[in-house]
Amino acid sequence: MNAFCTKSAISRVQSLVGTASQRSTLCRLSRNKPTPSYTGHARSLKSFCGHPSNAVRQYSVASSAPRPPTTGDSYEPEAPHADANAHPSTTTQLAEDAKYLLQLYPRPDVIFTKGEGCYLYDQAGRKFLDLNAGIAVNALGHGDKQVQEIISDQAGKLIHLSNLYHNEHAGKFAKMIVDSLPQTKEGNMGKGSKVFFCNSGTEANEAALKFGRKWGRRNIKAGETNTKTTVVSFSNAFHGRSMGALSATPTVKYQTPFMPLLPGFVSAPFNDIEAAKQLIDENVCAVIVEPVQGEGGIFPASQEFLHTLRSRCDEVGALLIFDEIQCGLGRTGKLFAYENYGVAPDILTLAKPLANGVPIGAVLLAPHVAEIIKPGDHGTTFGGSPFATRLGMSVFDRIRNPKFLSHVTEVGNYLKSQCEELANNSPLISQVRGIGLMVGLQLRGSVDPQLFIDLAREHGVLVISAGNNTIRLVPPLIITKEEVDKSIQVFESVISDMESYIAAGKDLKG
Repeated sequence: MNAFCTKSAISRVQSLVGTASQRSTLCRLSRNKPTPSYTGHARSLKSFCGHPSNAVRQYSVASSAPRPPTTGDSYEPEAPHADANAHPSTTTQLAEDAKYLLQLYPRPDVIFTKGEGCYLYDQAGRKFLDLNAGIAVNALGHGDKQVQEIISDQAGKLIHLSNLYHNEHAGKFAKMIVDSLPQTKEGNMGKGSKVFFCNSGTEANEAALKFGRKWGRRNIKAGETNTKTTVVSFSNAFHGRSMGALSATPTVKYQTPFMPLLPGFVSAPFNDIEAAKQLIDENVCAVIVEPVQGEGGIFPASQEFLHTLRSRCDEVGALLIFDEIQCGLGRTGKLFAYENYGVAPDILTLAKPLANGVPIGAVLLAPHVAEIIKPGDHGTTFGGSPFATRLGMSVFDRIRNPKFLSHVTEVGNYLKSQCEELANNSPLISQVRGIGLMVGLQLRGSVDPQLFIDLAREHGVLVISAGNNTIRLVPPLIITKEEVDKSIQVFESVISDMESYIAAGKDLKG
């Protein structure tokens, strides 16, 4: 091991473990309970210093979880969910896959092979409680029997036609969605609205932005210059990765590699009413916003903020687009997230849970918008297929059931309350945000969320991150209170470990 690697490794271990006095201070901040020793997978000093233990490490991110001191370089993990305890074939398969798959995601060395309810199983048969749900997609969990039956039956009949022909399910599904739209005090979404089916959330937002630009041209006469082209979005927003949707996603790390983006996009601080009023002027054709931000860190919009956007759009003749791709379809305890606010948009985008994992997206247009969109203005080859729309009808019908939504509200409130209690007992969590089964744990600025994710996985619970140093909890909507309790028990262990091993010399209270 060369001197540079030795120095780097020692520095890393010291930053994780800290001095004896620092560890003592951290322990006093804990909940006065014994701190379990962490025995999960982590890279040895040798692999950290450029001697990878296997080829997988070249493309797959190892757990960032700290490890207890050991003698020599040997280390035998004991945690049953440690990455190193994956099935022996996992390393070989991942190395082979890496030869052919473009590596765009840092992923742990685990391969999942099946799911049941709120649980996933890997190649070794190990059981993980899934609080990710395919990034808020698997609303009905994994391996749902009714979903299986519909997929099997429809696959034997008709999967794809293209939109050159009608199919028997798309129109029925569109009617089901429109008939379910709530009456609100503000906005015109409801009876007479139309639906465009596509294949994903990004596609839905891309279509919505195009329709917004078309709206801005509706009164333009031949020879006139159109100035009503500006689209307003907000800080911490995430609307997708295609060039239009990315232009409305004002995050430097997402946008910079692909500059220049589309012109005419501006952003304002989320929930900043005065800034929104000033930015939304006569040149704006559309305003796009998530009623509850997901990727940005689980930030619900305020009632007054959405009311202001609605009234200001009406004043200047702009369209209000609600992106409910992550927060919609039961996730907040309401079928549509905007029901929580009583403010309806002119365009609504949906996707993630719409068919419980089978790709489908939808754009809902209020009547006054639908009437300006003409044949040839937009299109899709795969969107609205008989396969996706038949399955979508079944999933949507189950989610809109009042008992199902009541369950989401009840368990969501329970999850949030348990997380708040967890935060009250730990200096590592600065805030708990969310609504329904969409909850974010914001960690202090000095705390690495990836460490939390790694430790939780190696304790058997799958969670993901979001912006602003946030742990994102978006479990299947069928999750039970008992499964919430299991998750909280794991989080307590994770936080206890982190309080013992977190970076030394940093102010845990932010």
